[in-house]
Amino acid sequence: MYVVLLKFAENKSRAGDFMQDHNAWIRQGLDDGVFLLVGSLHPSLGGAILAHGVSPADLQARVDADPFVVHGVVQAEILEIKPGKADPRLEFLLQ
Repeated sequence: MYVVLLKFAENKSRAGDFMQDHNAWIRQGLDDGVFLLVGSLHPSLGGAILAHGVSPADLQARVDADPFVVHGVVQAEILEIKPGKADPRLEFLLQ
């Protein structure tokens, strides 16, 4: 399981230029079952994604293709989590 932090970078002011493509990229990650949760970092720091069921290399390639990453709107950081215990509702993450 991974947490992807998308923190605003030097081209933050251009986010509107790439928002439609970034949202399509998010939708694709959700549709593919790789992204489990997507949300904003507050206050106005960027975004975060909970990802699962993907190799580190494939996730890195997916993140590198985010239009916000490509155009320097955000800087991405991928954190890997090795789940050890989970609430019963999230036990699928232990597999």
